Amino acid sequence: MQDKDLMEKELLIIKGVCDLYLHGSIESTTAEVHTTFKDALNESLDIQNKIYNLMAEKGWYKTENVDQTKIDTVKQKFASN
Repeated sequence: MQDKDLMEKELLIIKGVCDLYLHGSIESTTAEVHTTFKDALNESLDIQNKIYNLMAEKGWYKTENVDQTKIDTVKQKFASN
């Protein structure tokens, strides 16, 4: 398996973990449980960011710029609601 494939899988897994921790912190019934989930979420977000940065450095996570007119159109659409 290629390094790129491994990194993509790691990124998908950590995103799933972040989702679980987010919902755990939202649904927690005590301050202690909330804090535990929130701390775990923050650590997971840091890991996600490191993975993303490594992939971006290697050109494995490409982003594209969006034309400003498209951004303005979406902003107007939601501003009118």
